Formats: sequence, C-alpha cells, structure tokens
Amino acid sequence: MLQEQSSPKFNKSFFFFLKKNLISDLRTLQPLYKHFRVIHLRQKSENHVGSGADSISASVEAKLCPVHERELQLYCSTEGRLTCSKCVSDGSCQGHTVTELVTRATVVKVSDSQLGFNFRYVSNVTPQEEETFARERVLAQVNVVRDALEEEEQRLLEAIQREEERVEQCLLTQRAHWTHTLEKLTHTRTSLVHTLTHSTDTMIVVMYCNILKHWHSTSLTFNFKFSCSEHLLNISFLSLAHRLTTLHFEAQTVSPLLSLSNDQCTLTFLPKRQRQSPPYDLARFDTWPNALCSPAMSSGTHSWVLDVGTSAAFKVGVCYSSIERKGSGNAARLGYNTKSWVLSHYEGDLSFCHDGCNVGITVAKKLKQVGLLLDWPSQTLLFYDPESMSVLHVVRHAFSEPLLAACAVADQSVSIVH
Repeated sequence: MLQEQSSPKFNKSFFFFLKKNLISDLRTLQPLYKHFRVIHLRQKSENHVGSGADSISASVEAKLCPVHERELQLYCSTEGRLTCSKCVSDGSCQGHTVTELVTRATVVKVSDSQLGFNFRYVSNVTPQEEETFARERVLAQVNVVRDALEEEEQRLLEAIQREEERVEQCLLTQRAHWTHTLEKLTHTRTSLVHTLTHSTDTMIVVMYCNILKHWHSTSLTFNFKFSCSEHLLNISFLSLAHRLTTLHFEAQTVSPLLSLSNDQCTLTFLPKRQRQSPPYDLARFDTWPNALCSPAMSSGTHSWVLDVGTSAAFKVGVCYSSIERKGSGNAARLGYNTKSWVLSHYEGDLSFCHDGCNVGITVAKKLKQVGLLLDWPSQTLLFYDPESMSVLHVVRHAFSEPLLAACAVADQSVSIVH
C-alpha cells in the first residue's frame, strides 16, 4: 500500500484510502463477528463454560446451511461468509478460497503485508474494542507515514549536502583557474606596455614588416595571420597619422544650410533665418548640409583631423567625386549610398555608415576630434581618436574612383585641424 509509492504524501487523499481499507477489513470479519456473538449470548444464557472447541461445536449445532442443511464447518474468504462442504464442492462457493472454521475461529489473524499490522478478533469483540482497534491501526499507519517522511527528508538533506560540497569544489577550482589566467593576462599586458613605451614608431613598423616576411616564408594559418596583421597594420597606420594632409572645403560644394569661414576650414550650421541663397552651381549640395574638400586623393597615404567638439550632429568621411549633389534622396545623403563612407554622430550615438547600413561604435567619452587616414595602396580607410590614438573603425574597399574628404554638419560647427 504505502511502501509501493516512491514519495508518500501525508494529505487528505491518504485518509480516504485508509478509511476504505479499514471498512473492507471490517466487512470481511463481520460474519465471523456475528457468529461468535451468537455463541457468546447462548453460552451466557445457558451458563455454559467450555473451551474454544466446545464453542465451535455449539456454533455448528446452531447454524446449518440454508441450501443443503449441512453443518457450517468452513469459512469462504471470497464471499466473506460461513459455508458448508457441499457449497464448496458443488454450490455457490465452488472454486473460492475457503478455510476450516476451527482454524479460522481459534485465532483470526488479519495481516497487512504492506504496513505489518496484526489484529486479533476474539469471539467477544465489543463496539468499544472495535473503535480501539481502528484507532490503533490509524495511529500505526500515521507512524509509518511519519517514518517514511523522516527517511525521505534525511535522504534529501544528504543529497543537498553532497551537491553543495560539489558546487563549492567547482567554485574553488574555477577561482584558482581564473586567478592563474588573470596573472598571465597581467604579465602579457605589462610586457606589451613596456614594448610600446620603449619602441619608436619606426621600430614598430620595421617589426611589422619583419613579421610579414616571416609569414610569407612559413605555413601559418590564415586566421592567425589576419588577426595579428590587423592590429599591427593599425599601429603602422597610426604611426603615419602625425603627417597631416593640407585640405580645405570647396566653396562651390557647400550647402546653403552651411556657412564657410574665410580660411575655408570651418563649416557652421545656419539657423533658418540666417540662410541665404548662394549662386547656383552643379557641384553644390542643395538639400543636405554637406560639403566636400580638395584636393582629390587617388594615391599615397593621406591623413587629416577635424575638430568636432562643439557639434552634436555631424558626419565625416570620404566619397567619390561623382556623388549626387541635388535633391533630398539617399543618392546625395552621405552614408546612405554606395559612393560614401562616413563616421556619423547623432543624439549621442556614434556609428559607421555606408550604403544605408550602420555599425555602432562604443567610446568611453565624447569625441573632441576625429582623425581619418587613407592608405590608397592598401585600399584602407581608418577612423581614429587623435586624443587617445585608438582606432574607431577600419574600412577596406576596392575604391574605383578618386576620393574627396566629405563632411556634413547639422549642429554648431566642424573645422579642419592643420
């Protein structure tokens, strides 16, 4: 009954089950109880005192089978009543489980193999004794359930303790592993800082060239080569960034939304009431606040820096000279066509834009200046922060036309730094 369940639960359904089991057992013993009650009353009236065997004889004389009029000497466990030998052989109890009445009446032992309870019913059982037996049985079953719950609780506590020990051991192992890894990273960082601090730009470029020669003469994997050369190439580019190219904005390209300074190095976004209509020019952007620089770049290495500290909305980059200048479509909008590559800053967000695709860039603080470096032989365009000399974004593209430095301003001003 209870032991067959893997996880006993002490709830309301258990008491219904217990009550049903008790009623079934009592109904099984009810015929015997009535039979022995008759014997008891008869013996009391006749003042007859005898042994258990005499009581059995009296019961046999008092009761006969109503069908075959034979002595009731057997007990049918299947139907729960007294029966005769004729009923067992040819009658209604044929094939049933029967027991001799002498054996059954001497001691009726109800054995519950699941709970291990033994109850003895004697001939003079009273209602008070029945209640006592039922109460003892319920208490015994409750004790069994309680013991089972305590065992289950102990098992779960042991399992939890084992799991806590395992997790604690794993945490200790991971902590030791990460401590060792952190020490290695710290050592590597210190070594790199020492190398960069005590090496000139020329030495770094020479080291890069030597590594490239070594790659050409060995069979290193492509991914490793690309990953290493990526960082070294950026370093070599930045070592050339201090040699700035002299640029200035072309007046005929400046949008009516902007004003150009006398030295042609500063663009300022104009409020609506201050705008004027400049002379018509095919090279002028008439809708977007754009302007282009000269000279065009189609060879060598070029570097320039723009001061953007006061502007909250700007674009800086390069474009083909064939970019559309008229209209409000994307063809004339920097970063939204195939002919322009720009770094855009708007509403605090920094991103790289080309052909309508934006790539977000995270920086620690707002940029005061933006540097650009174009290396035509390697077809590489690099955006960097001149203050920290950190690379913001790198573009590698097979440029098919000469490039012009481009700029768009929608707030305050942007200036070329010489």
